[in-house]
Amino acid sequence: MNNFSFGQENEGKLVSLIRNSPHFIPTLSLVAVKNGEVAGHILFSEVMIETSKGAIVNTIGLALMAVTPELQNQGIGSALVKAGLERCKELGYEHIVLLGHPEFYPRFGFEPSVKFGINPPFPVPENVFMVLELTEGALDGIEGTVKYSQAFNEVS
Repeated sequence: MNNFSFGQENEGKLVSLIRNSPHFIPTLSLVAVKNGEVAGHILFSEVMIETSKGAIVNTIGLALMAVTPELQNQGIGSALVKAGLERCKELGYEHIVLLGHPEFYPRFGFEPSVKFGINPPFPVPENVFMVLELTEGALDGIEGTVKYSQAFNEVS
């Protein structure tokens, strides 16, 4: 599985843990290939939002994306994100959360989660924890805290 983490041990471990969890959705694990070699990987998995009223709302988390270093800045990451978002829509998901680069993900429509009243489960700068509504208005009335699967707790 380290092929997909390109030398990042914790990311490789997280991918393996998610793939072996009940929150793994095989059709939301996408690989980019260039010249017959793995060039990138993106993984979405089930997470939830625990609302301020105690309800649980299922959503999708973009768990991680990696592009092999020598192929970065060639559009591979963008292609993976676009394909993943399209696949999430096809499967009927209405929103996605992620912890990621604030310079990269807004180009796909991601916005700081605080705008929607969605909080990260740990302290991070507001501009790096983001959400995307795949269906307009899908987050209306949903305020709360994202809860990741146990796999995320097992990676330090």
